[in-house]
Amino acid sequence: MEVQQDKPFIIAYYLPQYHPIPENDEWWGNGFTEWTNVAKAKPLFKGHYQPRIPADLGFYDLRVPEVREQQAELAREAGVDGFCYWHYWFGNGKELLERPFKEVVESGKPDFPFCLGWANEDWQAKVWNVNGTHHTKQTLIKQSPPNTADNERHFYRYLKAFRDDRYIRSNGRPIFVIYKPFLDGIPQFISDWNRLAQKEGLSDGFYFIGTAENESESESITKMGFSAVTLNVNNRMCSPYKKRPFFIQKINEYLHWKLKKPVIIDYLKSSNFLWNAEFDVQENFIPTILPNWDHSPRSGKNAIILKNATPESFKKLCLKTFCGIQQKRNKIIFLKSWNEWGEGNYMEPDLKYGKQYIKALYSAIMESSKSD
Repeated sequence: MEVQQDKPFIIAYYLPQYHPIPENDEWWGNGFTEWTNVAKAKPLFKGHYQPRIPADLGFYDLRVPEVREQQAELAREAGVDGFCYWHYWFGNGKELLERPFKEVVESGKPDFPFCLGWANEDWQAKVWNVNGTHHTKQTLIKQSPPNTADNERHFYRYLKAFRDDRYIRSNGRPIFVIYKPFLDGIPQFISDWNRLAQKEGLSDGFYFIGTAENESESESITKMGFSAVTLNVNNRMCSPYKKRPFFIQKINEYLHWKLKKPVIIDYLKSSNFLWNAEFDVQENFIPTILPNWDHSPRSGKNAIILKNATPESFKKLCLKTFCGIQQKRNKIIFLKSWNEWGEGNYMEPDLKYGKQYIKALYSAIMESSKSD
């Protein structure tokens, strides 16, 4: 599947954490999935929308192929062009939550474009702070730095996926997102995978996309051999908070950490920072659209919450972003996320909004195409 250049090409991040695995059973109790946190979430202040209950798809299990088909159908309805499946490769052949994507590859269904993102970080029990980073409580499993032997093992484990006609490519090169580009061994990983891609006749190499924590990291990432850079938008999301007067920040930090008060940021104010005309118009910079965010199912009172996130406010952000990329040749946009329910960051229907987010995105795509 080749990226189109005549309209926004939207790739939605996809979380496979909706089926039990032995490791989660050991760490969190038998049967644990992301739904465990979602279902037990409680409102933390007046008007706080929790718990968020899925509507059309219910509390699904991603081992069920019909669910994956329904997700793809909803994504098509929204105008999404493909999924970026997060995968978790920890080194020495160890991976977790791999079953849904492998079944997609093996079965050939759903017939919906995809690429892979490597969440190459430790798994930790953690809470989020006001800068969009986290304080570690406990490391559950370590991420090993890649080496050539393991890079080859990793590559060949997914070679069938890279050869799949559904795999998303940019100028013939398979797209592959790396969440932590500065991890030790990543330059060697890039070199090894590009060599293996040529050896196996895939292409001249991969279209590697590195995730930056802030815009200043962009140049360093491209110098490492990445084709493009995207942004972990948590820092932009928190910009209205960080731009408050210093003493107000300190008061809020005290309330957040000492008195366990969530950080609450208005979505409309946050969305003013989610599109950055200086950086996002660059050909090798891929912007992100964010429909909502509420980390309280995972972090409780330590959460960051975007209040007043609605389909209407999301549509405004989409229109601003689509308008901003009109003159770009590279029109890839990441949608964060399709189904991160534990972070209150999803497009799938819930009991409050139904398909309104899906309709908002599709409407913004249609309106922007008319203005071209």
